[in-house]
Amino acid sequence: MESSTVMDAESEKQHKLAIRAWTMYDWANSSFATTIMAAVLPVYYATLGAAGESSAMMTSRWGFTTAFAALVAAVISPVLGAVADFRGSKKKFLTIFMLLGVISTALLFIPNKSGDWLIASIFFIFANIGFAGSLVYYDALLPHVARADEIDQVSSRGYMMGYIGGGILLAVNLVMIMVIPSIFPAIGTGLMTRLSFVTVAIWWFCFTLPLLFRVKEPVRRIEAGEENLQPIKASFNRLKKTFGELKKYRDLSLGLLAFWVYANGIGTIITMATIYGKELHFSDTTLIGTLLMVQFLAAPFAYLFGWLAKKLGTKKSIYLSLVIYSLIAIAGYFLYKEWQFWALGAAVATVQGGSQALSRSMIGKMMPKSKSAEFYGFFSVFEKFASILGPFIFGVVSRIMNESRLSIASLIVFFVLGIFILTRVNIERGNQVALQEEASMISANS
Repeated sequence: MESSTVMDAESEKQHKLAIRAWTMYDWANSSFATTIMAAVLPVYYATLGAAGESSAMMTSRWGFTTAFAALVAAVISPVLGAVADFRGSKKKFLTIFMLLGVISTALLFIPNKSGDWLIASIFFIFANIGFAGSLVYYDALLPHVARADEIDQVSSRGYMMGYIGGGILLAVNLVMIMVIPSIFPAIGTGLMTRLSFVTVAIWWFCFTLPLLFRVKEPVRRIEAGEENLQPIKASFNRLKKTFGELKKYRDLSLGLLAFWVYANGIGTIITMATIYGKELHFSDTTLIGTLLMVQFLAAPFAYLFGWLAKKLGTKKSIYLSLVIYSLIAIAGYFLYKEWQFWALGAAVATVQGGSQALSRSMIGKMMPKSKSAEFYGFFSVFEKFASILGPFIFGVVSRIMNESRLSIASLIVFFVLGIFILTRVNIERGNQVALQEEASMISANS
């Protein structure tokens, strides 16, 4: 009896260590989301245009660049997710995409003069593919790391860690960019900005190591008739079968659709906020300072939404976040003063992490564990296509109107429609379907 108790205690200890290691990847990769996607690179990118090009032109190019990067990631994610499930190699694929992202991010050090926007776009595209691709397999590990009754909380804890980790490195980068050149003028802001991209690559790589060492590769399960198939062929067979069974996963499908719709609004706010502020001639201190504030303010709110999901339920908590986002989109149209940018940033911080964390865990509840990489590949498709349509529309409207106010206001459509579709999702019913499918796969492999 005592031996059993010791084993249970050790198992629980390993479980907690695995959760901690898993959340550290949010800490690791969020440095890319803050410094590269949101704060520093968009501002630096705006300075890489050729002489005489307008700020709206560079805003448009940034929108098209992020859209193209998301499109490539979206196309390859489901196939590679199915391959990872079949091979039982989620961690290996995560490592490959992480390294692609790390190397490409470090190469962003190279663009350093007017007209270098194209090479910066190319490096960013590869870095973003690595970032987005690694998240497919990171998310796919969530249902294996977290128990069913703690998945909302673990997902929220990951986002909390991401905000803190990304915020710490962003603070370091701000000191590099804004303080060091003032003390040593010969160094220059441009050099410090480019070196900040290198620090992201180092940070991302180093803090990925706990996951690689502590989180176990989930048990591989193959379906009947797949024993002698090549991985690529097996993956396409699985995807074909999954598409044919979408009616069985009705609630999961509707959940993905709802997420895709409202993620258009969320993703556009995240990727376009800084360069929109730059277009309005707000100072770099306001733009980057606001994003730094969002990082640290969002951390407790991301954790709070995990608690809120226990009290209100996952769907109602997501509803609340989308209502607040709708109000932010309306207020963004009337954005004129720098203090208003700070205020809207604070409002975004209250819902950004919670809406994403609960969306991730909601989808995780309605998918079979043995197909987690495949279904999170689909999740990534919906997420990345949201990162295509939103910024693309933003870029088109900015080009036509030669300003971006209407682009911000139009985002409310995504939030309202997303809420409507989400009302049609029954998470409990979707969970039961997933459990039944997982049981049948276990039975077939036993």
